[in-house]
Amino acid sequence: MTEHRFEYVPFWRLLDDADKSALLQVGTVRVVARDEILLVQDESSDHLLIVLQGCVKVLTDSASGYRAVLALRGKGDLLGEQAGVDGRSRSATLKAVLPGQVLVVPLDRFRELAARRAGIAGARDKVLSGRLREADRKRLSMSEPVPERLAALLLELGDRFGRQGETCTELHLSQKDLAGLVLSSLRSVSRVLEEWRRQRVVSTGRQSLRILDRDRLRATADGR
Repeated sequence: MTEHRFEYVPFWRLLDDADKSALLQVGTVRVVARDEILLVQDESSDHLLIVLQGCVKVLTDSASGYRAVLALRGKGDLLGEQAGVDGRSRSATLKAVLPGQVLVVPLDRFRELAARRAGIAGARDKVLSGRLREADRKRLSMSEPVPERLAALLLELGDRFGRQGETCTELHLSQKDLAGLVLSSLRSVSRVLEEWRRQRVVSTGRQSLRILDRDRLRATADGR
């Protein structure tokens, strides 16, 4: 059975007001547009980001030119923190899914604050630990059928990022995005979605998906 509900607390919510104020003082709030590139894989840059509003895709490009979506990050999430730990170039590209705001914090100032403020250092460490657990959870889920993995993913994304309506939840993601997130092929994901469209579980459009029947998705995610 896929566990599609888990306790998730983003970086910003782990901080107290004093820690947030300290970061706001050294950072710059930046408005971002939909589809705007925020960081580029393999580049060297001297800042990290905290999402204040919106949703961001984490993308990686292989040597063969294939682009995969590794994760989605939303309000309160810390991005680009790995460069602040190991000092290496960016391991992924960040692209805004929705319009929003990010706090841009210089890496050296973030390190200084983390060294002086236990709350910031502790929140950063919890984020890094959570990312490792997330990667482990993805690897374990590979033994499950694609429909179960996809149903669990849609429920999770609907809760975190979906635009809530009276009868549905809408997600601004392509089928290729979903295939990357469940570590499956586009063909396999398209087949599952085609069946779900026929059953009126979801509807799809260009770069969008609407969840119509959450109960059916939950049953699928639970292996029923």
